[in-house]
Parts: sequence; C-alpha cells; structure tokens
Amino acid sequence: MKTIKHQLYKACQDYVEQRINTIEKAINSARETATSDSKSSAGDKYETTREMMQQEIDRNTVQLNEAVKLKQLLALISPDKSSTTVQSGSLVLTNNGNFFIAISVGGLEVNGVKYFAISPSSPIGVRLMNLKPGEPFHFNGKTYLINSIE
Repeated sequence: MKTIKHQLYKACQDYVEQRINTIEKAINSARETATSDSKSSAGDKYETTREMMQQEIDRNTVQLNEAVKLKQLLALISPDKSSTTVQSGSLVLTNNGNFFIAISVGGLEVNGVKYFAISPSSPIGVRLMNLKPGEPFHFNGKTYLINSIE
C-alpha cells in the first residue's frame, strides 16, 4: 500500500509542478507581448494591448499563488505516515471508491485502480476526516463504508 501512496503523492506533486510551469509560461508570454508591442499610428492600440496583457498577468499571478499554496500544503503531507483515522495523507479504501486525502486533483490511476485525490476541505473530504475503518458515511445519496485506511 505504501507504494500506492507514494505513487499518488508523486502524481499530486507532478500535477502542481505542471500547473506552476504552465502558469509561469503564460505570465512570461504576456509580459513579452506587452513589452514587444510597439506604438502605432492606430492610436490607443499599444496602451490597450498593454492593459490587456497586464490583466492577463494579474489573473495568472492569482492562479500561480494558489498553485504555490497547493505545493506548500502537499509538502506538509508525508506519504510514509500511517494513521488509524482519516487524516491528510491518508489513503482511504471504501466500498464506493478509493480516496487519497491531499489536494484536489481528481481521478488518478495506479496499477489499473482508480483513486480520487481530494482535499480534506472538499465536501467529501470533510465527511471523511477523522473516521475509522468500519465506519459509514453518507455523501450525495450514497452510503460509503470505510474498508481500510493506510
């Protein structure tokens, strides 16, 4: 099981790194566009382009800050840690799905088995937190039974 947790943890790390890289490229591209556009006789075209690129940079900067926060949250998790109750970093196997409590990434597949990487503050994550094996919980009209926690 630990290898599965390590693989899920690595997939979450890769997701965050890819997101950060994509956003940084978008910011750099917008900066280049803003500085390379030259003044023209078309009037305010130069200023309009610069303003649009600044808005793009601002939007991407907000997304970058959120991605960095995800990276920091992920750094607080140890895939080696085991617990008797659901905590951040837990791998939770239920009768209706398998969950890795870390950050919201969505569906991941390891060795042909589907897992959902979810945040502890997500609606289902909140329901799962601090539960023990054998305990049921209800979510979206389904009853889940926790089979095991790693």
